[in-house]
Amino acid sequence: MINRIAVIGTGYVGLTTGACFAHLGHEVICADIVPEKVERLSRGEIPIHEAGLAELVAEGLSSGRLSFVLGSQNAVADAEFVYLCVPTPQAADGSADLSYVQAAAGEISDKLAPGTVVINKSTVPVGSTRLVEQALGRSDIPVVSNPEFLREGSAVDDFLHPDRVVIGSDDRSAAARVAALYLGVRAPIMVTDPASAETTKYAANAFLATKLSFTNAIAAVCEAVGADVNDVLLGIGYDHRIGHEFLRPGPGWGGSCFPKDTRAIIGIAEESGYDFSLLKGVVSVNDEQFDRTVGKVTSVTDVNGASVAMLGLAFKAGTDDIRESPALEMAKRLIALGARVRAYDPAVSAVDMDGLEVVDDAYAACEGASALLVATEWDEFKWLDLDKVAGLMKELHIIDSRNLLDRGAVRRRGFTYQGIGRS
Repeated sequence: MINRIAVIGTGYVGLTTGACFAHLGHEVICADIVPEKVERLSRGEIPIHEAGLAELVAEGLSSGRLSFVLGSQNAVADAEFVYLCVPTPQAADGSADLSYVQAAAGEISDKLAPGTVVINKSTVPVGSTRLVEQALGRSDIPVVSNPEFLREGSAVDDFLHPDRVVIGSDDRSAAARVAALYLGVRAPIMVTDPASAETTKYAANAFLATKLSFTNAIAAVCEAVGADVNDVLLGIGYDHRIGHEFLRPGPGWGGSCFPKDTRAIIGIAEESGYDFSLLKGVVSVNDEQFDRTVGKVTSVTDVNGASVAMLGLAFKAGTDDIRESPALEMAKRLIALGARVRAYDPAVSAVDMDGLEVVDDAYAACEGASALLVATEWDEFKWLDLDKVAGLMKELHIIDSRNLLDRGAVRRRGFTYQGIGRS
């Protein structure tokens, strides 16, 4: 069955949602408030680095199932479903700023046909469904929570082949209508109340952040006792109760979701009278991991006045997103210690940070460097010409915060090598 869907907001979540629903056969209109962005998207020009997304947008435009308009009111008049995919930035107190969600709901209220279902796709705190209902001021418009679980770098695949689809509504008829949009997607569909759906999103990210912080804490133990963290994690990952996913040590976690969502759920818990000390510890371990990784650099060279090469700026491979990137966090700390950081990333061409120079290739970053820090796990860094790197650097020190390189090959070229959780 073909449905008419409006998507408000063409950021990461909105654009992926619109393109994927069009791919599933629905008629989708995506709205944004930036004229230049709407014009570029209408030409099939994608502003973000995301595997498969450009192809889906081109497919939708070619078929006529996907279009882009300026202003939310121009998208919703004939819609049967309206997805709110607007930003929910972090406020100064760590809570989610819902002003964009409220404004979007208020803006479209008088343009909606009776019975149109409004769906929260943005990551929103518990109770936001009620907030949208109030902003709409329409008793004939059901509001449903349908949180996203998209990983940057694999968002298209995550939408079309999800682990689950979560739908939260007190109106079971509206929930069933939203569930029907996902016909053709093979995944469990969970229908629950709005508060449970909204909490599920935060709980999922908080648990994954906990798993990553636990992994980095185990890496520190491995370094202390002389164990190899890769073998330890392989050993525990075979336990089906644990699994191998997210058992990867690194410089710390970041990105647009984990930092914001962990702080938000800590705040939600505190507002409800619960001290989420476990998750506070997870955040503290992550902050310590940035210092531990930078400490590996300072343990091998005096960075004050020196050049440090950094490979990777995006918060993870497969995306150009630098929001709360561990690489940038480490760059800030190195610069504060007096270092000059020269960095290269295959998907990031510019960063506004004093003391950080972004260059065009990995070898340019290495010129005259006293240390090389691998900060993002791009595959291309595995295949560096280490002899060429050695000829470019001032001192031969590599800190591999992603355990990406062949440490034996690195050491045979005369480098010192430090990974995370292994000697």
